[in-house]
Amino acid sequence: MPGEYPLPAGQAVSGGQEDSKRAPSNGQWQAVRRLGHGVAGVLLGATALCAPLVSAHASQATIAGLPVSTVEVIQLAVLVGVMGAALITAVASIREKGRLSSDNADLRSRVADLNASLQRSEALLNLRDQRVIVWASDNKKPELVGSLPMETGAPDERAAFLGFGRWLMPRSAAALENAIASLRDRGTAFELVAETHAGAALEVQGRRSGAHVIVRFISISEAQRAQARLRLENQRIGTEYETLIGLMDAIDMPFWMRDADGRLKWVNKAFARAVEATDSAAVIRDGKEFLGTQSREAIAAQHLSRPVFQQTLSTVIDGDRKMFAVTDVVGKEGSAGIAADMSAADAIREEYGQVVRSHADTLDQVATAVATFDAGQKLRFHNNAFEKLWDLDAGYLSSAPDNALLLDRLRSERKLPEQPEWRRWKENLLLAYRAVDPQEHLWHLPDGRTIRVVANPQPKGGVTWVFENLTEKIDLESRYTTAVRVQGETLDNLAEGVVVFGPDGRIRLFNPAFGQLWGVSADVLQQNTHIAAIRAACDTRADNSPWGDFVAAVTGFDERSDRHGQSELKNGSVLQYAVIHLPNGQVMLTFVDVTDSVNVERALKDKNEALQRADQIKNEFVQHVSYELRSPLTNIIGFTELLSLPGTGPLSQRQREYVEHIGSSSAVLLTIVNDILDLATVDAGIMQLDIAEVRIDRAIEAAAELVADRLEEHSIRLAIDTAAAPKNFSGDETRVRQILYNLLGNAVNYAPAGSTITLACRQRAEGVEFSVHDDGPGMPPEVLDTVFQRFEAHVNGGRRRGAGLGLSIVKSFVELHGGSVRIDSGKDSGTTVICLFPDAPAGVRVAAE
Repeated sequence: MPGEYPLPAGQAVSGGQEDSKRAPSNGQWQAVRRLGHGVAGVLLGATALCAPLVSAHASQATIAGLPVSTVEVIQLAVLVGVMGAALITAVASIREKGRLSSDNADLRSRVADLNASLQRSEALLNLRDQRVIVWASDNKKPELVGSLPMETGAPDERAAFLGFGRWLMPRSAAALENAIASLRDRGTAFELVAETHAGAALEVQGRRSGAHVIVRFISISEAQRAQARLRLENQRIGTEYETLIGLMDAIDMPFWMRDADGRLKWVNKAFARAVEATDSAAVIRDGKEFLGTQSREAIAAQHLSRPVFQQTLSTVIDGDRKMFAVTDVVGKEGSAGIAADMSAADAIREEYGQVVRSHADTLDQVATAVATFDAGQKLRFHNNAFEKLWDLDAGYLSSAPDNALLLDRLRSERKLPEQPEWRRWKENLLLAYRAVDPQEHLWHLPDGRTIRVVANPQPKGGVTWVFENLTEKIDLESRYTTAVRVQGETLDNLAEGVVVFGPDGRIRLFNPAFGQLWGVSADVLQQNTHIAAIRAACDTRADNSPWGDFVAAVTGFDERSDRHGQSELKNGSVLQYAVIHLPNGQVMLTFVDVTDSVNVERALKDKNEALQRADQIKNEFVQHVSYELRSPLTNIIGFTELLSLPGTGPLSQRQREYVEHIGSSSAVLLTIVNDILDLATVDAGIMQLDIAEVRIDRAIEAAAELVADRLEEHSIRLAIDTAAAPKNFSGDETRVRQILYNLLGNAVNYAPAGSTITLACRQRAEGVEFSVHDDGPGMPPEVLDTVFQRFEAHVNGGRRRGAGLGLSIVKSFVELHGGSVRIDSGKDSGTTVICLFPDAPAGVRVAAE
């Protein structure tokens, strides 16, 4: 529109105080409009001045003595107008530039003020006494500003700080998370005191400001901390008080609290019911008492000397007099008491006594021995069968003997089975006192009886032992089972084919050999299959099939007579059969393949069983001989040590050498016998490991002490490397020492004089690894193949030939731990034996397979 001008580029008119400083005012815009109008007026005035001149002197040729034309006059007027407009525009531009410079200076000053204000705000937020969490929106991660002192225990790391449960106490963390959830969902502001794991108290404030949710953690001063702790303690005590009051109000026993003057100030619901009041408030208002005046006076009198009153008192409830166990405790500000109804308990106790006596009378009539021991392992009850089973006198049993002592007595009288480790066996048996579930054992007594022992733990401690004589039962079951097993095994493993038909012509029994001999499929050969179906399947396999006679014998009414025969099959096999009539109208058919292959197979099976029996006899012989050698060796060692004592008498130097030689040789032989017994125990599957924490340094030191004399004798140095070893691992310490001793003894036997044996232990990913290296001649491949076999002794440059059991024992014991053994060796390169033990034995392996 005329008279209106657009705003300068980059400027806009907006409200507010700051925008008014940057945009031109209305008066300035009016000045700009007037300037435009003036420029236009100058141009129009110049044109108007020149117009008369042009019209008046159009015919003249000169002006002021100079010849001019009409066009030149117009050009002159335009030039004058343009110069005037330019002058006016320059003046306006100079003024506008000055104004813009002033506005820019004002804006820079305001930006500097805002930066200073921002720095002051950040400095205040980054103080070491507060930390702020700001949520800009629900979908954005929160921003953290500031930090808390280290002594508060608050982490600086973002994720750790936002996990309140990691550094705040559980109760404080739960309360804070609930308050933040309520603040973000409903805008509910909160203020609370939170306690950290370090014991510091923090004041936490939560507010919503516009679209932002702000939570501020403030580290308070020492006085405020003390006040906050008191608030926390007050909250905790208040909560516990409410919990205890709720519990007391819920229990079905009268409970009361009195003030310092002895007046009731709180009672529970059970108290109100006992005094027939509507509620607890009515009891307090009416002053109803649960106990009589005499009882209350007795309680008050005893409180004068002792703060706790405990006694059984009587009172009337619902018209019946009942006995209550009353406990009343007095304090500085009053007293509290509780009463437990003992009438029902007395009735139950009497009934229980009658039941116990009835059970005792019943148990005295049964043939199974029963004995009950209390939590202190003292005998509290036994029936007549128990006394007869162990042939013990009644006077001894009535003295309440200890269970362990009773076992020792039965053992001394040779009434219990012999155990190689009596103490461990007894301890395992008495573990029933700490068990939850019943335990069952089978004892094979020296007199040939078999006893089933059941240890049943009692709820209140103690164990009830049940001893059932299974000798006759096991004998009968053994005979029956043996007969059934023999019959089944005999039929299933017979080379003869056997099939039994009932009177109705259907199969009652058959063995696999029958189907194999006649080639009858499993689909046809099943229980209750009729003989006609069997005949149809077998007739095609023989030229002169005897199955017509078999059908007649099974289903016919002719004379029942046994017969034998032979049939040749189309595949060349010759079967010898027999028809045998059994009781109850049944008929058994047997078929024998008379080819050489069956006989060869049977001979090979007999040979294999003979080899297994021979190996078993060998193991039993070795074990028996080892046991027989131990007693004489023990005597020899004992008397040798006795001869070495000064009290026995003086010995010459030669005699002393003989005695020492006898002792060392006997010790070596005893070690061999013990090794044989250990291997026999492993073979029998009864080797048990005592798994515990094994101190590696102690085990190595013990093994090194055992070979110290041999090392010194040959000037061999022992280097121990345990830098990478753990402190301990799980295993049987005795067996670990035995393993290390055997490895060191084997290394000493082959290491050159003056050399060094290295015993190293290190932690591997699979477990703990022990290695023993010597610089001996090494082992050729043919020796490595048999090095772990028993009684395979190889001199191979060694100082003495042993029994060949050391490495066998090492392998057996390591594998019992679930580990492995390997040997790195070569000719003239030394030998390294490496044993790997798992950190914790997998499963429960008590014996080698």
